[in-house]
Amino acid sequence: MLDTSLPLLSEPAAPVSAGTVLLHRGDAVDRILHVMQGRVVLGVIADGHMAHQLGVVEGPFWLEAASGLLGLPHAVDAVAETEVHVQYVSVPDFVADVHALPEASQNLLMDMARSQRQQSELAVSRVAKDADARCAEWLLRHAQPDELFGGLAVKLTERKRTIAAQLGIAPETFSRVLRHLRERQLISGGGRVLGLPNPQALRELAGV
Repeated sequence: MLDTSLPLLSEPAAPVSAGTVLLHRGDAVDRILHVMQGRVVLGVIADGHMAHQLGVVEGPFWLEAASGLLGLPHAVDAVAETEVHVQYVSVPDFVADVHALPEASQNLLMDMARSQRQQSELAVSRVAKDADARCAEWLLRHAQPDELFGGLAVKLTERKRTIAAQLGIAPETFSRVLRHLRERQLISGGGRVLGLPNPQALRELAGV
């Protein structure tokens, strides 16, 4: 993404042995890793091992730079598959370097970062959570204040079939989950607008 010859990468690359966990999903991003060489597995760690693999990247590669740019915690776990050589860049230095780019380039990078982050979150949700948790997370992500419901609500601007495809579940499963959430009084209303009377319970169900 950025020129690797820039001064912010002037420190020598540090070797990291295979099997080392480089990033923990959910941890705050205090620095960004640039993998100079070697392979890194991205996915979801469970019980101490990579239970769900989402992809493999090979250096040179900026690892989870999108999270740093957006000020969000890491979206995935990352484990060195081989010995890797990495350099560490503080988030402020990285962001400052991005801000030094032309405005059009900055806008493009931020759009790409948001898109990459959304895809990562969706991929993790599909492998790490059941249908109920995925739906709860989706509802929370799309919730907006609504005076009619006196709290949060979600406007269904897409067909349920389309939403189900985004969640990686069948349309029938999506309808069944919404029915269960309504029975548990976690959603209310009907039609194109769903109220969220108990956001905290939804967060617990979603695991966020």
